Amino acid sequence: MTTMTTWTAVRVLRDRNAGLYLAGVVISGFGTSALWLASGVWVKDLTGSDGLAALCMLAMWAPTLAGPLLGTLADRMRRKPLLMGTNLLLTVLLLSLFTVDSPGDLWLLFTVLFVYGAAGVVHDAAESALVASAVDHSLLGDFNGMRMTATEGMKLLAPLAGAGVYAAYGGASVALLDALTFVLATAVYAALRVREERPAPPAGGRRGQITEGVRHLRAHPLLRALALGGGVTMLCAGFSGALVYAVVEDLGHSPEYAGVLYAVQGAGSVATGLCSGPALRHLGARRFAAYGIALLAVAVALRAVPSDPLALICSAAIGAGLPAVLIATLTSVQRETPDALLGRVTATAGTVVFTPNVVGLAAGAALVELTGHRLLLMATGAALAVTAAALGGGHTGRTTPEARRPSAERE
Repeated sequence: MTTMTTWTAVRVLRDRNAGLYLAGVVISGFGTSALWLASGVWVKDLTGSDGLAALCMLAMWAPTLAGPLLGTLADRMRRKPLLMGTNLLLTVLLLSLFTVDSPGDLWLLFTVLFVYGAAGVVHDAAESALVASAVDHSLLGDFNGMRMTATEGMKLLAPLAGAGVYAAYGGASVALLDALTFVLATAVYAALRVREERPAPPAGGRRGQITEGVRHLRAHPLLRALALGGGVTMLCAGFSGALVYAVVEDLGHSPEYAGVLYAVQGAGSVATGLCSGPALRHLGARRFAAYGIALLAVAVALRAVPSDPLALICSAAIGAGLPAVLIATLTSVQRETPDALLGRVTATAGTVVFTPNVVGLAAGAALVELTGHRLLLMATGAALAVTAAALGGGHTGRTTPEARRPSAERE
């Protein structure tokens, strides 16, 4: 498996467009991860309020609820100019944060974070659609796995860098760092060699255009199963994530030890990202996702046992298991969706999969104060096990090569 993984990684990096996309993901992902941490610390320093600091994450996540609407932009415009324009818009918005220096200015920070989240939904939809047309079809699973690896790798490094820049120069400097990464990512996207046709004029009313992606996702057995399985998984992951500080306390460590567990979890995600391409080809999307969820179920349940070595093993297993359903869902959406719908279906799938994570975080935070975390962890593990069994027991489903008619071609 190691030799196969290395060879597929080389194949992806040898593909010019795939390599450029990954470079853009690394660059912009570094800035986003840095800002994600620094914005909460910034609000906490200005107000002293944990609740307001938590609103930073909510502001960035809330636009995922409008995925079916925002995804229409990725189907009504050429995707490469849309990616570049979105990056430049965020660059300008981030520079406006230099005016934030008191609690009275926080409305601007929250507004920028909300627009940041909305632009991220559009960006991800356009990127997924363009990747599906510009990257060799046989490399999609490998590319999405390496994209996950790059994203998780940035989560290991960027928050530390963001914290250091914030401590030395303040929140506005982190915003400047993020703005610079978007400028660099724009230059990378400009170097992509793709030729896009102008999207066809929309047919039907605006409401029909928005719901078309929902209808496709709901009508396709494989995509529906993966999206629903991903949504339940992220609900449970959010619930489990809210209990991490209770787990750390049960181990007898200070809250900072959670950073160690998250770092180990990130390493597990990196490993799965590198192996996902061969695993998808060997197992198929449903079984790959189901095995990942099953691993996650065992790891979450075993976190109830107060043991340092076991806690580290469980963190690595959580990191390895969780990305499987996300990679399987995105790759299947790219392979099974007509190009004209790909932006909307990608954004809709993102809404179905990621919105429950916020609900899970809120529910876990509320229930951990009422019930012991050990019982909650075991119940969450059981729910994940049922999800894995349901997903793995269905028909695998075959990729339909004719489903997507690319509007972007390699030059």
